[in-house]
Amino acid sequence: MDNVSAMDVISRFIHVGAAIVMVGGTVFMRFILMPAAVELPQAEHDLLRQRLLARWKRVVHSGIVLLLLSGGYNYWLAIRLHRGDGLYHGLVGTKILLALVVFFIASVLIGRSAAFEKLRQNRAQWMGLIVLLATVIVGLSGFVKVRGVVTKPLDKIEVQKTN
Repeated sequence: MDNVSAMDVISRFIHVGAAIVMVGGTVFMRFILMPAAVELPQAEHDLLRQRLLARWKRVVHSGIVLLLLSGGYNYWLAIRLHRGDGLYHGLVGTKILLALVVFFIASVLIGRSAAFEKLRQNRAQWMGLIVLLATVIVGLSGFVKVRGVVTKPLDKIEVQKTN
């Protein structure tokens, strides 16, 4: 923590902030808005969905870009501290793969492609899966963050010999 730059703090803030907005927005829509909107007449329900998706699409696209950029930067910072730490790389790799799945599902739900219309017909189910996966991602992130850097004793570190 001795050499923390302003960019490091900004990147972390952007990453956590984007995740909060995207996951919080998904939780709100899935568990508050969608059940309340069911009571609307179909024409009003369709209009609400159309207006909501037009705005939410911008949030999702911006959030994905911010998470990819800040996550890439944060990983670039962390990778040198975790050289040889298999558990760290396994957990962070899993987190990244799950995040890509979340990005895909979120993109499908806001998209217009006819190929994914069947998925969009079950929005509540897919949004529930996003919330579940996001919870796992947050858990993995929290664990690797509080676990810290594992230092190996010098006699356990393999040194590559050069010819």
